[in-house]
Amino acid sequence: MPKGHGLQLTAAAAAELGRQAAVAGTPGMMHLDLVDGQCERWVIRIRPGRLAGEPVARADGITLFAPADQSERLTALELDYRGDLSGGGFLIRSPQPLRICACGASFSPTPEPMAEGVPATK
Repeated sequence: MPKGHGLQLTAAAAAELGRQAAVAGTPGMMHLDLVDGQCERWVIRIRPGRLAGEPVARADGITLFAPADQSERLTALELDYRGDLSGGGFLIRSPQPLRICACGASFSPTPEPMAEGVPATK
């Protein structure tokens, strides 16, 4: 997991992951995977423990694992957490072009823009 290339965790996300891991009895370990979404292609699912896969992010005493075949989809993404009086949730952010649902947890890659003068292929 080279630094700067995998999934990044904000301080808020790391704190909430750590809290959830401790409550679940798996201190320091959480698992993230991508499942088919409804509003966009992927939605994040976060569960306690190390279910399978490889570490994709580490911060503030928490290690987040994900299936090895999904680690490329997580590259350059940032996982954040926002809480308020009505609850809270994890959000995906990216400097790369992504379509992100208003819920913040569901996303789709956007196609690369076509170079000028280059026809699209079928």
